[in-house]
Amino acid sequence: MDVLLIADLHGNFGKIENFLDLHADAMIVAGDITNFGPIDTVDGLFSRIDIPCFAVPGNCDPRDIMGVLEHSDAVSLHGSRLSLGRITFAGLGGSNPTPFGTPFELSEEEIGRILSSTVNAMERTVHNVLLTHCPPLGALDEVDGKHVGSASVLNHMKAFDLICCAHIHEQRGVTELDGVKVVNPGMASDGHCALIHFGDSAKEIGIELLTV
Repeated sequence: MDVLLIADLHGNFGKIENFLDLHADAMIVAGDITNFGPIDTVDGLFSRIDIPCFAVPGNCDPRDIMGVLEHSDAVSLHGSRLSLGRITFAGLGGSNPTPFGTPFELSEEEIGRILSSTVNAMERTVHNVLLTHCPPLGALDEVDGKHVGSASVLNHMKAFDLICCAHIHEQRGVTELDGVKVVNPGMASDGHCALIHFGDSAKEIGIELLTV
């Protein structure tokens, strides 16, 4: 199965059809769908996506985007989990605290509670994927030489085979931490994305960073 990962749209939806032209089987969206709103465009965005789509909000999304996501054509994964064939997705929206006081920030304690509850309830399949806006501490999370990722995401990452994150625009890439793959697809507003190829075993995960 091929899954397209996009993130950090920041209200720029003009490349959605270009992403769909990659003919993935499903799409996952790792937050910052809007740029501090408005949220009334979000339903229209997801109505344009004609493949199964799963999303979490980012720290730049107003908190009331949750209601819009729940009633959109996408599946909201914040604090939830869902199995799609041999893949189980779990989701975490928002981010750990930033210096900027953005709309959807969570304390590390809140993040820990959400992830503990989700991990305890999720069904384990061949591929277990965390869709999170904020990266784990120590992976694709550097700003001015400092690591700003979430310690709570780091503490729970062993429950997953793959972490799909965003948030740090300058940290587009693929890495591995403690045996777990981590990918930041880059800013979808600039046409960046990642195509993830899931094979027959947990170790068979191929990732292509693309630009449309």
